[in-house]
Amino acid sequence: MPYTIPAAPVALRAPSLLSRELQDRLDDLAHTHRVPGAQLALDIGSGVVAVHTGTADVTTGSPFTADTAVPLGSLTKPFTAALVMLLADDGDLDLDEPAAEYVAELAGTPHVTVRQLLAHTGGLPTGPDSDTAAATTPTRYLTAVCTARDLLFTPGTDFSYSNAGYVAAGRLVETVTGMPWPEAVRVLLLEPLGVRPAFIGDAAPVRPVAAGHAVNTATGQAVAARQNLAPLEAPAGALLASALDLVAFGNALTGRSDLLPPAVAKEMRRAETAADPGTLADGWGAGLALYQRDGRVWCGHDGNAQGTSCHLRADPESGIVVAFTGNAGGATALWRELTEDLAGLTGIRVPADVLAADRGRPVGLPDCVGTYRNGTTTYRVAPGPDGTPALSVDGDLPLPLVCYADLSCDLRDPATGRVEPGGRFHRDPATGTIDRVQISGRTARRADDG
Repeated sequence: MPYTIPAAPVALRAPSLLSRELQDRLDDLAHTHRVPGAQLALDIGSGVVAVHTGTADVTTGSPFTADTAVPLGSLTKPFTAALVMLLADDGDLDLDEPAAEYVAELAGTPHVTVRQLLAHTGGLPTGPDSDTAAATTPTRYLTAVCTARDLLFTPGTDFSYSNAGYVAAGRLVETVTGMPWPEAVRVLLLEPLGVRPAFIGDAAPVRPVAAGHAVNTATGQAVAARQNLAPLEAPAGALLASALDLVAFGNALTGRSDLLPPAVAKEMRRAETAADPGTLADGWGAGLALYQRDGRVWCGHDGNAQGTSCHLRADPESGIVVAFTGNAGGATALWRELTEDLAGLTGIRVPADVLAADRGRPVGLPDCVGTYRNGTTTYRVAPGPDGTPALSVDGDLPLPLVCYADLSCDLRDPATGRVEPGGRFHRDPATGTIDRVQISGRTARRADDG
């Protein structure tokens, strides 16, 4: 149940009192959700409140501190996007030119622009898993993935979340700057922010780092997880940072720091017309997810590495920035509950997720049955035991689908009956047939081979 108490408006609430209340709540929630360690940082304009709890690595017993850096996963992507936007602002590239003008490996998709790479509207598949990517080179990876044959839709007409797009964006940074991506992000972003750089794969980190953890839900036992991100995927997911580091970056995204010129920050936050990310967010800009709440549009991003869950939200109108890191999968649920607590404690309604819409009663959608593909990933929709469609991804356990008249769908856990937002189907406007499905922001195209 959400934790709420009568609260003074955030501007009138003493940071010291708020800090004590948030510390108590973070301690309690970390225990409840079996998360070994977590951080929360909140810039409320009148000051920054930061709290942390628990253990950074259960193997070593090292404590979670305010400076502990956590594997960010996909929350790395906004940093890569900011690099590209700074290069564009300096005149080194044009966001609306084909990315192949700067990255030769993209010759197979000559109409995908730089802006479309950043906004996931280029139609590129997500790319192979990290184990497969680790066995190849960036050139081979991009030439194999970024082909006209594998495009999911005409570039600039839809949305599909793509790690491959950010591998390409990182390659673009390297070709334009002449620096490896880690060096470019360190020199152009992290050091100007006052952030000590840390990356997955560092042999000797320059600061304390957290491990991700897998937790046995029956026993509560946590075990440190190995990060298996391929080196070539670094621009999509290799950064480590603390919640305080994320707040500093969030201030840049709202135009309230010297790192990004206000016009650049505003351009990153501008919603791309074609970007409909479904269950991920209400909209998408150049590297940023956009969330609507109470008449305002927050920007940010979520990220999950192996056994971590990290989140950033920033409100350009008020300047409020909220950042959270946790080092277990249960930290996602912790984050959602913590945002409810923030509303009670401060009046700040932080958008953790997209608000559920009232879509009416479920309907039958028999023509959604079929096979869909995103690169090497196969989505198969087939009738379940009761005749309703069920979705299986790469042969995993099928999950029953709950479909609606607007072509959106939910996923039902067959064990608990719990329903979670799933995504949506698309009809070809010319034929009226369902030709695509988008699940968790990733689009798959119907395959002719069944």
